[in-house]
Amino acid sequence: MLKYRSLQKIADEAMKNNVSIGAYVLKDQAMQMETAEEKILEVMDRQLTVMEQAAVNGSAPGIRSMSGLTGGDAFRMLEYGKKNNTISGDFCSKAMATAIAVAEYNAAMGRIVASPTAGSCGILPGVLIPMMQEKKIDRQAAVIALVCAGGIGMVIANKASLSGAAGGCQAECGSASAMAAAALVEMAGGTPEMVLHAVAIALKNQMGLVCDPVAGLVEVPCIKRNASGVMIAITAADMALAGIRSVIPADEVIEAMREVGDSMPCALRETAQGGIAATPTAKMLTLQIFSKGEKK
Repeated sequence: MLKYRSLQKIADEAMKNNVSIGAYVLKDQAMQMETAEEKILEVMDRQLTVMEQAAVNGSAPGIRSMSGLTGGDAFRMLEYGKKNNTISGDFCSKAMATAIAVAEYNAAMGRIVASPTAGSCGILPGVLIPMMQEKKIDRQAAVIALVCAGGIGMVIANKASLSGAAGGCQAECGSASAMAAAALVEMAGGTPEMVLHAVAIALKNQMGLVCDPVAGLVEVPCIKRNASGVMIAITAADMALAGIRSVIPADEVIEAMREVGDSMPCALRETAQGGIAATPTAKMLTLQIFSKGEKK
């Protein structure tokens, strides 16, 4: 049974058994949980359904967060995409819109899947849903890709952290981007080694990302980071599928992420004391939000 402390070990086992990482993690989890693979797939399918519902609900034009800081940007992105003149193209614009929608729905107290965290909840659905809709990937393949992403997330959690308070936003949006990149490669039929290279590339491109939420809320700049995290995942997946390799192995990148997180000052780890949260505008907004709450 897997210990989920080495991505290379998982990839090696998958290749030895001539299956994808998602298929191998599914088999291993069924063994560890002493349940049928079908039961796990049912649970993951329900998770995917919640993601789909959050994407739809978060795309409503009138959605707003309790603070009033965010809402309506997913709708704006979708409307912009309908004009067919986006710089990034149709698939990417829909991926960004989906990521923003789920993250905005989270900020509006909607039901989401923490994948791996609430602050990074839009990134994984941001790739899964457009792949099903635009690239005609069947649901079963998307569910298996979700299992693959889960396996990647478990290793990151064991070797480093998924918490912004512990390791900065690199641990949240960075990990989510790595998981999403893995899911994309899995759905595209890439090899286990390609999955690992996609993970490494995605994580390296968000190394050192700080957690600096304005007013301590998971809204600004978190929601827009979900959109950029989706784009990093897509970039990493396409590079890996093209045969581009990460010079530094994925396991070493994860360890480096942990070391960077450990060296971050407290002000840059979800305390809202540094970074964007410490700007004059952020401080003004914080006063407005909390003074509004006192009046009630």
